[in-house]
Amino acid sequence: MSPLAENTGPTVVAAVIGLGSMGLGMARSMKRAGLDVVGYDITAAAVDRFVAEGGRGAATPAGAAEGADIVVSVVVNGAQTEAVLFGPEGVAKTMKPGAVFISSATMDPAVARDMSQRTEALGLNYLDAPISGGAAKAASGALTIMASGSSRAFDTARPALDAMAGKVYELGEAAGTGAAFKMINQLLAGVHIAAACEAIAFASKQGLDLDKVYEVITASAGNSWMFENRVPHVLAGDYTPLSSIEIFVKDLGIVQDMARSERYPVPLAAAALQMYLAASGAGMGRDDDSSLARLYAKLSGTQLPDAAKENL
Repeated sequence: MSPLAENTGPTVVAAVIGLGSMGLGMARSMKRAGLDVVGYDITAAAVDRFVAEGGRGAATPAGAAEGADIVVSVVVNGAQTEAVLFGPEGVAKTMKPGAVFISSATMDPAVARDMSQRTEALGLNYLDAPISGGAAKAASGALTIMASGSSRAFDTARPALDAMAGKVYELGEAAGTGAAFKMINQLLAGVHIAAACEAIAFASKQGLDLDKVYEVITASAGNSWMFENRVPHVLAGDYTPLSSIEIFVKDLGIVQDMARSERYPVPLAAAALQMYLAASGAGMGRDDDSSLARLYAKLSGTQLPDAAKENL
């Protein structure tokens, strides 16, 4: 039984801004845990889908946040988060005093610190809480959340955190710390995906049985979580975006900016970023990030599995 099932107090109202593959799963998880969830998305069909499942919908972020105890923002970057908070239809103007804004976007830690200061100046709480785990874990309430903020922010956000996450790392009181942890994760994730795609395309160039390569490598020291997770997309010839090339153009770009400001070398991340940029420039930006394997194949004349051909 969830902690909320025993709660005899008022129902916690949560607004979710952004009902994409991650946000929808997070909204469903909170609703399943007993929260009263209101959803908003720039795409009306996404709101309609959530309403059809028994949730509530709103026409604007401000409308979703009205009367909410918790606002969870599941957008792409810092600029979109700022618009959600302080734009013409932003939530800051309708959140009730003492409510908490949970920011799940990946962004530069300095941007998170700035938005936290501006939010708290309005009598609201801000939790810097980027997420990891993908759409499947969002749907099952098993995300990893890397969070930092005041004890008040954590206390107010607790019902949502308990519903959305399998693991919440409480990383300190200063906003920006959670964002910094997420950027370390994204540096590794971006490099590991690039390495996995380079390796599987190179294996194809050697004429190896790719299914057998996958079997052998996942049982060997060269395996990584990203190799194990992304290479099946390549083997299936299916590049439907679960996480897109453009995500890593953005995130590794943030890593570069952070490193440059610290005069810190990140040559592996820089090399990976160039591959994501090349893939985006080749028209794959909105495709799955495993499309880097397709880029390697194009550059080297290598053949990879083609789902369309296999289905003929």
